[in-house]
Amino acid sequence: MRKILIANRGEIAIRIMKTAQKMGIKTVAVYSTADRNAPHVKFADEAVCIGEAPSNQSYLRGNKIIEVAKQLNVDAIHPGYGFLSENANFAELTEKNNIIFIGPHSKAIKIMGSKLAAKEAVKQYNIPMVPGIDKAITDVEKAKSIAKEIGFPILIKASAGGGGKGMRIVEKESDLESQMTRAISEATSAFGDGSVFIEKYVPSPRHIEIQVIADNHGNILHVFERECSIQRRHQKVIEEAPSSVLSSELRTKMGKAAIKVAKSCDYVGAGTVEFLLDANHNFYFLEMNTRLQVEHPVTELITGIDLVELQIKIARGEKLEIEQDQLKICGHAIELRVYAEDPLNNFLPSVGNLSTYKLPAGKGIRVDNGFEEGMDVPIYYDPMLSKLITYGKTREEAIQLMIKAIENFHIEGVQTTLPFGKFVCNHEAFRSGNFDTHFVKKYYSPKYLQKETENEAKIAALLALKQYLADQKILKLPN
Repeated sequence: MRKILIANRGEIAIRIMKTAQKMGIKTVAVYSTADRNAPHVKFADEAVCIGEAPSNQSYLRGNKIIEVAKQLNVDAIHPGYGFLSENANFAELTEKNNIIFIGPHSKAIKIMGSKLAAKEAVKQYNIPMVPGIDKAITDVEKAKSIAKEIGFPILIKASAGGGGKGMRIVEKESDLESQMTRAISEATSAFGDGSVFIEKYVPSPRHIEIQVIADNHGNILHVFERECSIQRRHQKVIEEAPSSVLSSELRTKMGKAAIKVAKSCDYVGAGTVEFLLDANHNFYFLEMNTRLQVEHPVTELITGIDLVELQIKIARGEKLEIEQDQLKICGHAIELRVYAEDPLNNFLPSVGNLSTYKLPAGKGIRVDNGFEEGMDVPIYYDPMLSKLITYGKTREEAIQLMIKAIENFHIEGVQTTLPFGKFVCNHEAFRSGNFDTHFVKKYYSPKYLQKETENEAKIAALLALKQYLADQKILKLPN
């Protein structure tokens, strides 16, 4: 493998390129007109414009990306995450054009891309699942009958869904019809597929995912867990590894279950199996993400493994050189997704020019970054600017380092999730480990950040006044 095209942009494109360069592999960047001067374009050995700013005219143009790959004699394509990373047709198209797809086979992507098909695949492996039905449903009366059987509250979920779209919690029977209509409509609009299914709603769950890695020779490893319970709008904001609530026994059980999920679809490459963990530490299969995860750095830091390097080696047909009992957890890592969003205004996207953009640095601090000072934040893509990751010998150390790193991450021109990250790290529920996916709903209010911002402004004003008075004294000193 001499040359890889990265079918993505921003921080993940650069992250993949760094490993490829380390391995002596040339890289090709693709970009839209909005990203012409983006860091990932400059970082690559070669770069090609593939279309206009909207992603459906650029980063989602699978045929165009394949065309570029063939023109430049590319050996393999790495899709990163998002865009075409979980598109089975793109994976198949890549394979048909004799280009290696750095990811699972299209069959696995297809199975795990549908929540219903995934449930069907893992059923034979006796993996715990949330009570419910594993068939698409549109009949409201039938839905009412099923809901009564499993008991309210229930969750209506889009089969092809993700990111909270097409998802509705229903507390009582009288709300079922309206919520189901909304879920079907939203799922159709977001995914082109209105199939929904019903399952029991698990109150106060934690979101725990297990990293798996599998080669073409039948070897599958689990690389421990990541805690992903700090979310807004069903989207993760802060992740950590390991989880503060898993015993070694539960970790092993969940790891073995994740390996079974990978076996159920003949998985190859790096993937993530997501579970819900209830208040009694019972776990239930949620879904499998057939790609590298945004939060993969926390796993890398606690294990010393480069997951992208393993992806590339597996795609080259190499065997995994490590065995399960050789893997060890060392220390603790936390990741904050630095989004251009306004935490004072319901986390709405905040676009603008990065007039100041200075990254923190130091021991135990890693920043996977895709922007630089002076750049505009485009409206066309996910608003994540970078990922701030800290590593310490203990969870407490990683938290303290995260607070310090946030304070030394200077961004002006857009609102970001940095203040929210600091709020979480200082909160007793997070520090104690006693939290779940409802953290934001239970504890967060914009007024807390507003108060802190006002206090910081007062302190800054007092410091400025003190400095001004000191300067005046110097000016008044006799010669």
